[in-house]
Amino acid sequence: MTKFAEITGWGKCLPPAVMTNDDLATFLETSDEWIVSRTGISERRVSHVGTSELATVAARNALAAADLDPSELDLIIVGTCTADEIIPNVASAVQRNIGAKDAAAFDLNAACSSFLYAMHVATQSIKTGAHKKVLLIGAERLTRILDWTKRESAVLFGDGAGAMVLEASDEEVGLLASHISCDADARDVLSLDFGLSFDRFGFDGIMQFDFVGQEIFKRAVKGMSAAVENVFQQTGMTTDDIDALIPHQANKRLIDFLGKMCKVPSEKTVINIQKYGNTSSATLPIAFAEAADNGIIKPGDSIMSAVFGGGLTCGAGLIKWGQRVTPKRPNQMELPAGDKTALELIVPMHEATKKAWKNRGQ
Repeated sequence: MTKFAEITGWGKCLPPAVMTNDDLATFLETSDEWIVSRTGISERRVSHVGTSELATVAARNALAAADLDPSELDLIIVGTCTADEIIPNVASAVQRNIGAKDAAAFDLNAACSSFLYAMHVATQSIKTGAHKKVLLIGAERLTRILDWTKRESAVLFGDGAGAMVLEASDEEVGLLASHISCDADARDVLSLDFGLSFDRFGFDGIMQFDFVGQEIFKRAVKGMSAAVENVFQQTGMTTDDIDALIPHQANKRLIDFLGKMCKVPSEKTVINIQKYGNTSSATLPIAFAEAADNGIIKPGDSIMSAVFGGGLTCGAGLIKWGQRVTPKRPNQMELPAGDKTALELIVPMHEATKKAWKNRGQ
């Protein structure tokens, strides 16, 4: 008998250090009005710990909400494009940190689409019977890899993590339909070079971040619209059947467009980009966790999600929430405070990047 993948736990982790638009204006040629009018972002978080620590806290919160012992997990998937190191993966660190010794563990990088991609993969795995209890995490520490001299991209991103527990169920709940795709012809309009393409002895510390905003926006609209329509066709549902919209938090204008397309009123559209910026793979699970905690998600709700990211990856999914909308155990664990403010964490990186560009003669 085919199983469904019920969402039984959810949680998030947000670093305590907050960087406002006014903070950014102290070292970039920008302003609060300029950033808000173009993106909807007012502030973002800056992490003092690595991606695996963010992921671990979010994971523990999701497990608490599900009241699930980590030893019962059989798979951990971490969506991320900012792993602590190339090898080993973040998922293995989470597995060790939470004591999930019987779980397979791997990372998935579809940039901002990573969490929905992971949910797609995990749901199919549960449906086939290959796995029964899966921990999904989206975790990013984007602030450590940005070019802080480039206003257009530096103002957009922040750090954070979110997680979900999926468990096999006979009830028709969870991700009921999904569609993922990739517009590879445009893969170069959003890219980050960690320096690995440079001569190993010649890398000067600049992580080249290419971000062609207008082209990304245009292709994101097209890709997400097509993915949402595909999901509607799979399910036979229409916009009238959607109770909530929880999209990737990349740009307020893009979220507004998607809401109009899905005919979901603003009060049923989850928007938190103003508080956290774009946390890439973490935006979706953070938004789901907050929607559940704030009472936006109701028992039995039908929820549409849509994402896009580097690649250009894209996707959408129709999620049927179960009957429980409150955690079984408290799930508000937080990181310990660091000893530096957001500005104290970021300004040295800004100065180092300026110096590297100067040495390169640009």
